[in-house]
Amino acid sequence: MSMLTPPGMGGQYRITGDKYPRMRRRSGRRKFAFVGIASATVLGLIGWGSLQLIDIYTGGSKASASTKADCASKVTPEAKAAAAAAALAATLPKPGEITVNVLNATPRSGLAKQTADELKKRGFKIGDVGNATAAYDKKVPGTGILLGAKAADQAALPVLNTQLAGAQLKTDGRARATTVDLIIGTGFKALAKKEDADKALTVLTQPKPEPASAKKHC
Repeated sequence: MSMLTPPGMGGQYRITGDKYPRMRRRSGRRKFAFVGIASATVLGLIGWGSLQLIDIYTGGSKASASTKADCASKVTPEAKAAAAAAALAATLPKPGEITVNVLNATPRSGLAKQTADELKKRGFKIGDVGNATAAYDKKVPGTGILLGAKAADQAALPVLNTQLAGAQLKTDGRARATTVDLIIGTGFKALAKKEDADKALTVLTQPKPEPASAKKHC
């Protein structure tokens, strides 16, 4: 045993020649590495939480507003149709505000008066009752023609059309939008049944709101 060998130690710690045992304490690098990783994780979580709070109190509201605006801009076709129907209904005149000239373009006599009397019962005002002009006499093969001013196309004509299924709607250059002609054609049999006409008028003037299934969810 060498004189440099500490008492009681031999084997691998035995000093021989010019070699010396390296007696080192266990390194603490692993502990330091673990502590460093844990610290970084905690700091990262704190930073993420801070960003979330900042977003809530500042940018979050802007994002929410942007999302709502985006949803509002995405209007479904059903919603557009419902909005158009509601807008039309708000401008439609009532039957009592519409004057109807009932003109017979068929060879059958009595149709104009009979039809005019029924329209009067349904709340319409009656104007001229008689034969159609030469331009239409015996020249209307269908149920009939509803003729009015251009402004009546989205007003009086649709209202009167609820009373006569299959009629053709036409416009001319007359001034008054609330005075229209009902020209009875050779295919005419009778006005629509009152209950059917009332339902059609209700649908026209009081459109149903947009169904829930058609609404855009964001």
